[in-house]
Amino acid sequence: MTYPDTYYSRTTIEHSPYPSLTQNLETDVCIVGGGLAGLSCALELLNKGKSVVILESNRVAWGASGRNGGFVSCGFAGGQDIVKKRLGIDKARNVFALSLEGVDMVRKNIDDLKLENVNPSPGMLSVIRYNDPDGMKKHCDYMAEQYNYPLDYLSRDDLQEKFKTARYYQGNFDKGAFHFHPLNYCLGIAQAITNKGGLIFEETEATEMKLDGSIKEIKTASGTIKAKDVVLCGGGYSGNVFDRLRRALLPIATYVVVTEKLGTRVHDLVKTSAAILDDRQASDYYRIVDEDRLLWGGRITTRTSQPKRLAQLLKQDITNVYPELSGVKIEMAWTGLMAYARHKMPYIGELRPGVWSCTAFGGHGMNTAPIGGRLVAEGITKASDRHKLFKAFELEWNGGIFGPLAAQGIYWGMRLSDKWREAMSR
Repeated sequence: MTYPDTYYSRTTIEHSPYPSLTQNLETDVCIVGGGLAGLSCALELLNKGKSVVILESNRVAWGASGRNGGFVSCGFAGGQDIVKKRLGIDKARNVFALSLEGVDMVRKNIDDLKLENVNPSPGMLSVIRYNDPDGMKKHCDYMAEQYNYPLDYLSRDDLQEKFKTARYYQGNFDKGAFHFHPLNYCLGIAQAITNKGGLIFEETEATEMKLDGSIKEIKTASGTIKAKDVVLCGGGYSGNVFDRLRRALLPIATYVVVTEKLGTRVHDLVKTSAAILDDRQASDYYRIVDEDRLLWGGRITTRTSQPKRLAQLLKQDITNVYPELSGVKIEMAWTGLMAYARHKMPYIGELRPGVWSCTAFGGHGMNTAPIGGRLVAEGITKASDRHKLFKAFELEWNGGIFGPLAAQGIYWGMRLSDKWREAMSR
């Protein structure tokens, strides 16, 4: 199976496919899912002396891990208020610190493993499309005072120096964040895993899992893995074998496009090398890649099929912010399914003895799956019980056939709210 046609798959490092499983093996830990979470967990386990086998039904980072916006920043998809409400401020600070650790993990792996063509670029700008200077200042002060995390407040005049658009009113700059090539990062981690003796099997779907007893058994079409621990890392493309965990995930689609090369005009409009994100429910998120292309993502939907007019839909979003790009050509367009939990926090922890979950990282950026993998590895090796911080965010039923309908309805309602706020600012 080949990778979907994306900017990332067209610019991958040189790599060879991993074999499919055709034998029976025994290992300390079997990881089901070869995305960012599974790869991160495997590398951490190998560093702690465990033997590891990864089973991936498609290719390494074939899903959302290898086709996302490439943002690496602190925090979680639902914001700190969700965490604080469930855990209180002290534990919320501990969870936020873990998100920072995840950012540092990714940065350190890039440096220590000398990962090629990952192209990390510093900084993230978060902007709002309605006028609320007091609210933005309050947010920046809150993050500094409660979480000891400084964000630089940006007024409308400040933003006018960075963007040629009338859409943005205020924002903040996160100098601790960065953006990069997610697929090359994952492929580099996969190579590090095999260098350390870990085994990766692609196009190897788990068809049956026997998870009772001290030794677990995972069956595939042509082989079997026996392991003391199993880590379930499937995301938006998880199969039925994930059973109860799959019923706690909502697959949410997002869209991404990359423009033709724009030359100097893109730098006249976007005068920053940082990643950009607005605060709407279906936010625009974008950055300059390949020196003068825009990689632009946005919109979320429970519709899992790719729209016929995908490129045109996101071109409308681009020209809504930058009318000067009305004639731009879209060279690549793709979708990806992210796995969300209803509470918008990841599932990190032990489901039952020797069976671990490390999933539901949709919307969190590329920092949470790595720290999730580390926490699970620490739990398996008894190095720490930090994973228990996420016990308050246990599996929640996704609502069955009504879950996506409810999620879509909430999304539409929030979009109307976003539009109303923007209209009131004009």
